[in-house]
Amino acid sequence: MNRPDVLVLGGGGVLGEAWLRSALAGLEAGSGYDLRDCGAFVGTSAGSIVAAVLAAGRRPEVAEPVAASWEDAAAAATPAAGPGPLRRLAGGTAAALSAPVAPLAAAGLRPGRAALRGAILRRGPAPTRRIPQLAAALRELGGSFDGRLLVTAVERRSGRRVVFGAPGAPEATVADAVVASCSVPWVFRPVTIGGVEYVDGGAWSPANLDVAPVHRGARVLCLNPTASPRLARDRLGAVRAFAAATSAGEALVLRRRGAQVTIVAPDAGSVAAIGPDLFDARRRPAVEAAGFAQGRALAAAA
Repeated sequence: MNRPDVLVLGGGGVLGEAWLRSALAGLEAGSGYDLRDCGAFVGTSAGSIVAAVLAAGRRPEVAEPVAASWEDAAAAATPAAGPGPLRRLAGGTAAALSAPVAPLAAAGLRPGRAALRGAILRRGPAPTRRIPQLAAALRELGGSFDGRLLVTAVERRSGRRVVFGAPGAPEATVADAVVASCSVPWVFRPVTIGGVEYVDGGAWSPANLDVAPVHRGARVLCLNPTASPRLARDRLGAVRAFAAATSAGEALVLRRRGAQVTIVAPDAGSVAAIGPDLFDARRRPAVEAAGFAQGRALAAAA
């Protein structure tokens, strides 16, 4: 594997962020690459935190304290919300709190069906919990949209995807855009930017791989925390299947443009460490160890 030109980092909750950060650190340690030198970064939800850190010129490990406040807010929010309201909204998907794509996957949505997506996102009680500490930590990084960083989010009312940092996108700070991309529907309050409410970019696609800026011969590496093969008795099985299928389809778009695309999902060891709940912070040390080992193995296999 050569150093990628474009790094795409998908969503996956607290443990998805831990796996992304650790896998990238392991890849750097095993290969000698400096991933901060990539030409572009695409981040969705948890991946937007790590992408913003790299684009700001920091190592992957720096994402840990930045994401800590998101982890704390999620731990406080999810028990109060409970799976019941989301089951009613999403046809019985108990995993909705663990992965923001679950309600929309359960509804049979594919990227592009914006109107129906918006209708689903507008249903149910409006959450009030914010993530101010995450925004503060991101502001301290000092990053900006310099043409390399792209952050995905979804307009809550219209259901349309917006890619902050892309030409023609609404103006936003990196902090506001990342917090919007991390605002899990029905758990965190939507983020208002320019008078429009935005929620988690994972409500459109687990990784939004298709927005990666590529040219013929460009090397794209996509790390997608929820795209592992479906396991037996897997509470996130439907989410994994949806993420894998969506990423495969989006990769075809880039390959038609002449790009070389590699998609990496958690391996068996990482999946076992992550377990059934992407917001179970107790598993974070095990996920970090497994992710680092997977990153080293990825470098060794190159």
